[in-house]
Formats: sequence, C-alpha cells, structure tokens
Amino acid sequence: MSHQIQSMRTILISILAFAGTFHAAAQTSDTTLPAKIKHIEPLYVDLIRDLGARKGEREWNIGFGSAHLNDHVELTTLVEYEFAPINRLGFEVEIPFTFSLGSRDQKEPLPGNRLDGLKLATQYTFLVAPRWNTSAALGYLNEFELTSFNKYGKEEIVRANLMHPFLVVAKSWKNNIHTMLITGPEWEKEMHSSKTEFYYHVNGSVHYSIPAAKSVIGLEVNSLFSKEFTSVVLRPQMRVTVSKTSKVGLVAGIPMDTRYDSYSFFVRWIYEPKMKHH
Repeated sequence: MSHQIQSMRTILISILAFAGTFHAAAQTSDTTLPAKIKHIEPLYVDLIRDLGARKGEREWNIGFGSAHLNDHVELTTLVEYEFAPINRLGFEVEIPFTFSLGSRDQKEPLPGNRLDGLKLATQYTFLVAPRWNTSAALGYLNEFELTSFNKYGKEEIVRANLMHPFLVVAKSWKNNIHTMLITGPEWEKEMHSSKTEFYYHVNGSVHYSIPAAKSVIGLEVNSLFSKEFTSVVLRPQMRVTVSKTSKVGLVAGIPMDTRYDSYSFFVRWIYEPKMKHH
C-alpha cells in the first residue's frame, strides 16, 4: 500500500508542477500577436497545440477507436485538453482508457480494462518562417502508465513511466498541400525495476485541404523502431468541418505487418472554443 501511495504522490507532484509551469508562463506573457502559419496536423498522433500557437487558444478532443487483436476486440477512448497560456507555448493533458471484449471461443485471458495512464505534454514553437511556409517545434511528453482496474490493490498502480521528447517540422506547400514530420526517442522505465525499453518514433503525414468542402484528406504513417521489431502503420484519414467550432476526423489503420499491429479504426471529435478578445 505504501508503494501505491508513493505512486499516487508522484502523479500529484507532476500535476502540481505542470500547473505551476502554466501559471508562471501566463504571468510572463506578452501582448504582441506573432505570425502563425496554417498547417494540417495528423489525426492519430496529433500535436500538443497548433504550431505557432497564440495565447488563449484552447481545444477539447474526444476520441474513440477499435482494433481486432488475435481473438478479442480492443476498444479505446480518450479525453484530451490543449491550451496555450502564452504565444507559441502549448500544454496538453490526456486521459486514455482501454476496454477488452472477448468471444465464446476465447482461449487466452483477456487483458484487463484499464485507465491507460495520465499523459502530460508541452510543446514550444521555436521557428515560424512565413517566407518558407515552415514551422518547427520541440516538445516533451510524459506518461504514467497504470495497471488494470482488476489489479488495483494487488499490484502497483503506476506500472511504468514513459518519457518522449520530440521534434516537429511542418511545411505548407502551394495548391493546399501540407506535410509534417513528428519524430523523437522514447524511454519506458518500469517502476521498481531497472528495466528500461528504448524506442524511436518517426511519424510523417501529407494532407490536401479542400477549401470548397471545408474538409481535409490525407495519409499518416506511424513508424516505431526497437531492437526487437519495427512497426509501420498506414493511416488514411479525413477531417470534416461540422461547424465554426467543431470538426470530426476519421482514421483507418492498415498495418504493414500483422504480427505487431492490427487493423483498426479511430474517430476524433475536435472542439475549439472561440478565442476571447479583451
């Protein structure tokens, strides 16, 4: 029980530090409105906040996905909040859940339903170059991975700590073409163990914006490299504007190797409140 209290204390300290950073950033904000280039971000591995984010921007995301894994179906859902306390700096809090559904022919025990973890992330746009229609940012994501609900009280609540610094480079081309690269290493450190897994992410995307239809079509390629395997998933996608504040994105997952990944589907609802002008 003491380990569980310590784990929850670690999460609480991280949340308080996250909030403190937000408060400090808000206090040092300036009133100038910086340049911002329109880029199309991918729908599956999305950004922490728009590149060149402006103070006061906010966005809610609710996602739902499904994947067929061997002899069971895995359902995922997430709630995500993004905000920019000052120009070019974004923060994100995400809470993802996973639920497993079996069949009558189930042979292996089902993975437990779980709150996957608590994701805290930040991103700073260090380059906005209107002349070249190019933006670049550095970011960092930290996730506390949690154990299944049915193991609460039996195992440590926090199973592992995931650390993922990343670089984003995006360019908008003529004829409404947009490209983006999100890449960086990832370390997954198991709690109360010396074991650490290392991965490297390369996520590229290309999108075409259809102004008349207020929609976007594109392709996202998610690649993950480790010593044991290489995972590549193609994600054709479409984003449709529903209203001035809402958009809906549809994503299909097509794995290049079904030994490591499965066919999947993902829906993301994006709600961006109107900016308040003072």
